[in-house]
Amino acid sequence: MISIDQLLSEMTLEEKIGQLNLITVDQAVTGSVGSDDMIANIRAGRIGGVFNVWGREKITRLQKLAVEETRLGLPLLFGMDVLHGQQTIFPVPLAEASAFDADLWERTARAAACEAAADGIDLTFAPMLDVARDPRWGRMVESPGEDPRVGAAFAAAKVRGFQSARLSARDAIGATAKHFCAYGAALAGRDYAAADVSDRALHEIYLPPFHAALREGCVAVMAAYPSVAGIPMAANRELLNGYLRQKLGFAGVIMSDYGAVAELIQHGVAGDIVEAAALALTAGVDMDMVSGAYVSALPEALARGLVEERQIDEAARRVLRLKRDLGLLDDPFRRVAVADAPLERFKGLALDAARRSITLLTNSGVLPLSAGVRRIALIGPLADAAGEMQGPWSLAASGESNVSIREGLAAALPDCEIVFSPGVEIEGEDADGIEEACRRCAGADLILLCLGESGRMSGEAASRAAPVLPGRQAALARAVLALGPPVVVVLFSGRPLALPWLFESAQAVVAAWFPGSMAGTAIADILTGRFNPSARLPVTWPREIGQIPIFYAERPSGRPAEPENLFTSKYLDVTNEPQFPFGHGLSYGAVELTHLRASAETFTIERELTLAVEIDATNRGGRAIEAPLFLFIHDVVASVARPLIELKTWRKARLEAGETQTIVFSLSLEDFSFPGPRLTPCCEPGVFEILVGESADRRRLLSIFVQAKQPDAPRSTSGFSEGE
Repeated sequence: MISIDQLLSEMTLEEKIGQLNLITVDQAVTGSVGSDDMIANIRAGRIGGVFNVWGREKITRLQKLAVEETRLGLPLLFGMDVLHGQQTIFPVPLAEASAFDADLWERTARAAACEAAADGIDLTFAPMLDVARDPRWGRMVESPGEDPRVGAAFAAAKVRGFQSARLSARDAIGATAKHFCAYGAALAGRDYAAADVSDRALHEIYLPPFHAALREGCVAVMAAYPSVAGIPMAANRELLNGYLRQKLGFAGVIMSDYGAVAELIQHGVAGDIVEAAALALTAGVDMDMVSGAYVSALPEALARGLVEERQIDEAARRVLRLKRDLGLLDDPFRRVAVADAPLERFKGLALDAARRSITLLTNSGVLPLSAGVRRIALIGPLADAAGEMQGPWSLAASGESNVSIREGLAAALPDCEIVFSPGVEIEGEDADGIEEACRRCAGADLILLCLGESGRMSGEAASRAAPVLPGRQAALARAVLALGPPVVVVLFSGRPLALPWLFESAQAVVAAWFPGSMAGTAIADILTGRFNPSARLPVTWPREIGQIPIFYAERPSGRPAEPENLFTSKYLDVTNEPQFPFGHGLSYGAVELTHLRASAETFTIERELTLAVEIDATNRGGRAIEAPLFLFIHDVVASVARPLIELKTWRKARLEAGETQTIVFSLSLEDFSFPGPRLTPCCEPGVFEILVGESADRRRLLSIFVQAKQPDAPRSTSGFSEGE
């Protein structure tokens, strides 16, 4: 095989810049299409990669153009947003995060990679790793939630699943960690808006998931749209070249988001397209997605002295190295040559993932459904909406095999009469169907009310100032709740919805999110008790819109809320408490936690520290249960005020009825450390509170205290020391 250095020596400037040009075609777009004449540009060597095209025939045709009709025969790179499945659709990432199961996260990514590779895809623009704490932001649905530790575990699992053990394998695809970084902090939850966060927030909250992805070998990073502290990410030299390249040693490809290089003009940091291209390249962006700025403007930027040819060479070298590592330089058709995976291949995994991602939020005892239920009124616009079950970013899936709630329930309860009425549309103001829906509820033993958002109401460009039930669904719900029979609500959404009245009135509420291809079967299994729900919320669920953004890891106030003291940190019109805390979720049964203890009451600040924490968990219910148990830490006194509690790790308690197990957690020095005053790792002597329980509700956590002390004799701790 010819070396990359040899390739570069034979390439013209135009061909080098062409490798940096990533274009889209019209199968799926999220903005204007920036390609005037794709075929001519491929033949001229002005295109390095194509995305939003899939299927072996289309990709083979385009790849043949690049390989057979260009001067050097360099293959194209084919990318796509494979966020939660290709043909088989798994739960949206926010839902799947609810499983708190890294093995599951890896297996679904592996399955998605197999199907995407068979469709000719080399690189996915996933995992999406933005820590998201504002439900107004539509892209929360793509994220692993609000906690950086969860995000880091999710990142590592997804990268392993997508890339497999060998990146050049025919069923492996490259992973792209996105959107770097702090996109989840967009102003007022508005997509594409600026983010203004502190350096501390970057290092404690928004960067750790990306660091985890790179540790796992992630081959690409996508720079986010927004500016962070006034610097758009596509031009952020400090974070791209400084943090990613120099500090973390990332040698992979950095690409812009869709059109973001040209948008530097709109941001007000570039006067024209030439300056925009120069800013992005010198900041560290290797591939320009869609805007065409590199192809059209880098030659002029070079002539003006705004960039150096060596910078173009370095970017082209990284793109070529990625193509080599994916096996494309050796065999450009390696993925399209693989036989199609049978569509049924991952059906069981999709069902398992959906069941483990559906969260039971409230239950007065009406669930699981009694064997005596003979007539169910199935009401709501999402009860028979198989297509909506996919949520956003299911580009290649036809949805033909999706299972609706109506279908899943009918299959699970063949002896039960199921009467259906949509009542209203998901959106729209027509309420004429509410009266008919209420009539259909007559004589029902139970009403199953399926409400929420459409799939397109979450994801990119789907911010909502009021994350509540859209259209006339609230009116439908209030009418049905007034009828008398017990009501079970199944909520579909890509974000928490602020609905305190609904949670107070319904006998049970299930957060189904968007469960994917096997939605109906999975929900039926949860409702009937064939599967004991085990999912827990990866985000804090607000009670009212005015509480947003809301998350569990707040820093303490000098005036914490006191009921009788007006001049403390609280609202006049609503409690500070969320509707549901991070980690909340119910099962059919209960786990009792006792005897929290640590292997030592005092530990020395040393890099090789291992502290064991144990707790006894007993299943007090009548059936097997799987319950995530969370371990939090609070650094009581530190040089920088620490959050009231911080998640450090979690374990699954899998218990048969009546069984008791000792659950063991292992903590290292890293778990007791934080970015110090100068943002370098720091572990300070003092008291730490260790808390364990089933959610971030402090009132329900067991806690103990341990003491950290300096070593008796001076020794190197590589930055883990008292203060700085």
